[in-house]
Amino acid sequence: MKSDRLLALLLLLQARSPRPATELSERLEVSVRTIYRDAEALSSAGVPVYAERGRSGGIALLPGYRTQVPGLSGDEAAALFVLMTGTAHTDLGFGPSIGGALRKLLASLPGTQQDTAELIRERILVDPARWRAHDTRPEHLGTVQTAVLDTRRLRLHYRKSQGAEGTYTVDPLGLVHKAGVWHLIARHRQVTKNFRVDRVLDATVLDSNAHRPAGFDLQTTWHELQRDFSGSMRAVAVRVRVRRRILGRVLRMHGQETTVDAGDDEDWVGTTLRFPALEAARALLAHGDDLEILDPPELRDRFADLGHRIAAMYS
Repeated sequence: MKSDRLLALLLLLQARSPRPATELSERLEVSVRTIYRDAEALSSAGVPVYAERGRSGGIALLPGYRTQVPGLSGDEAAALFVLMTGTAHTDLGFGPSIGGALRKLLASLPGTQQDTAELIRERILVDPARWRAHDTRPEHLGTVQTAVLDTRRLRLHYRKSQGAEGTYTVDPLGLVHKAGVWHLIARHRQVTKNFRVDRVLDATVLDSNAHRPAGFDLQTTWHELQRDFSGSMRAVAVRVRVRRRILGRVLRMHGQETTVDAGDDEDWVGTTLRFPALEAARALLAHGDDLEILDPPELRDRFADLGHRIAAMYS
């Protein structure tokens, strides 16, 4: 839009003036002729800007004229450039807008703050994507986002973590982006639940308005759901002994609130691991004979039985 371009031109001139028209045209991605027309438009609006034609000409702003972002320190401006290098805003379709806003913000800063922010932008990059990860933007994120912002009910065809599928009609309350995964917070049958957007198989925005509880706070609700989930993840305690040389790896993979008993054995160490259910402890099989189940007896019997069946299969 022309109004956005005029503001961007003004902020660029405010940061440094005069500037060659060719430089401004490259920064704003328009022709040199358009830059001169925009300068004339600013002048007509009362902004003390003037154009100097010729080989060494350019666009200039009278000294002392500023439209500065109030109260923004250099550290605050630099922090914005680090904050905005993730992928959440791109997933939501705000990528180009964020880039334009940051360019305008950078241009509005005083010289020393501008240098600091530019240094941060050039030398610090936050890439939240994991190695070998594919495109992580969920297929139906756009539809879910529309329902959230328009306060409309949403019908979801959803696959649970165990693989079972079902249809849910929900009142969407908010979207949360955590560790590269989008979560929909919604009410289903008067219960607030968390739906992973990447498990949504189909989504339809309904004509009926969604019910939003009075005083609902997304951040508070998200923290409560996280607390409940963390509690469920620690439902079953499993006591094991592990070879010392792989203890670090075991703790990284399964070590939520572990307790470690160093003992006197040079090769083995005891520890307690926690899982959401007994079946989830099957993941410990990945450590082979470097880890032994001590308790509960039921899990130890399961591992022994499985070991016998595997040995019979390969005998």
